[in-house]
Amino acid sequence: MQVKKTDIDGLLIIEPDVFEDDRGFFLESYNASRYREAGIGAVFVQDNLSQSKKGVLRGLHYQAPPFSQGKLIQVLRGSVLDVAVDIRFGAPTFGKHVAVELSAENKKQLWIPEGFAHGFLTLEDDTLFSYKCTNTYSKEHDRGVRWNDPSLAIEWGVENPSVSEKDAVQPLFSDIPEEFTYNA
Repeated sequence: MQVKKTDIDGLLIIEPDVFEDDRGFFLESYNASRYREAGIGAVFVQDNLSQSKKGVLRGLHYQAPPFSQGKLIQVLRGSVLDVAVDIRFGAPTFGKHVAVELSAENKKQLWIPEGFAHGFLTLEDDTLFSYKCTNTYSKEHDRGVRWNDPSLAIEWGVENPSVSEKDAVQPLFSDIPEEFTYNA
């Protein structure tokens, strides 16, 4: 397993060891001791799956404390452009984002700790997106940031993605409440 740091502290791209032959492939999608050695000591309590057609944009979502979530993301079928935005007030990278293509083909994972808004754009029909969460979902603590906020300058690569009514009216980045504080 290779773990690559990104330009934002805490966000990690994970490339599992893949064993392939003419029958197919095998990989460990999660191993608590190996991930702990890589600096991810999270305890996961909920797994989620979503399926989407090409051009669907989901996000940017996060949950406020005490229901904030770390997420271990992977794509089981198809591909996505996955984006994490630093919403930790006081962090040197506050308001910055990382975008990475995750696919069934490249088998990469993205670790997103608490304090980030997260979203993804599906790049293929019938994309199956999977993520492990460190906390359960709480509707009361559900929050978001507008996916196309110009101040974030996220290059999604599409003009008019399919977005839910909820995601279309999320607050601008400048209007989000100060719910996460950066602790160096």
